[in-house]
Amino acid sequence: MADNNKQQLTIWGRANSVNVQKVLWCLAELDLPYERIDAGMQFGKNNEAAYLAMNPNGRVPTLVDGDYVLWESNSVMRYLCMAYGENSPIYLSQPKARAGVDRWLDWTLSTLQPVDRPVFWALVRTPVEKRDMVAIQKDVDAEAAVWRTVEAQLATRRFIEGDQFTIADIALGAFARRWFGVEGVTKPKLPNLERWFAQFAARPGFTQFIAPPMS
Repeated sequence: MADNNKQQLTIWGRANSVNVQKVLWCLAELDLPYERIDAGMQFGKNNEAAYLAMNPNGRVPTLVDGDYVLWESNSVMRYLCMAYGENSPIYLSQPKARAGVDRWLDWTLSTLQPVDRPVFWALVRTPVEKRDMVAIQKDVDAEAAVWRTVEAQLATRRFIEGDQFTIADIALGAFARRWFGVEGVTKPKLPNLERWFAQFAARPGFTQFIAPPMS
């Protein structure tokens, strides 16, 4: 276990980034103190030499823990749990339980985020007069097909990997907030997804970092 001073934790990244939001929610679940520095989009910094020296991708978030630097949001969540959340139920240590969580973290990046991004950008970050609603609906339909995988998984369990809330639910939940939050398109009813979402919508980390208006 890391013995670094928790006060050294710094998160670089703007609060309206879904990947930053995941990390902030995780920090709240672990009750860890930290400093956050705005970076990315209107705040800049992420294309400056000093930032690129930490994170050559030039994206957010980046975690600085003393002299240790880590990027990629799901890897940051894993690290925080392993370094500061020993025996935390949000990232269990048993190999099978942990692997089950890890696969959903990987799936979120490989499968869910690519279909979420065009819908979110079109309906949240594109002016109304510039939206192609026919094309957007096609993207929504493609995203819905992916969410049906989660819907089926939740048919027999409370959370994505069983009865326990984990960082897999954080990763998926941050994107589910975007899915449920976009309007003006036709989306299927997914009752298991809605039930699952309602279970953590009142958690302090969610209400503080995920629930605010999207931008």
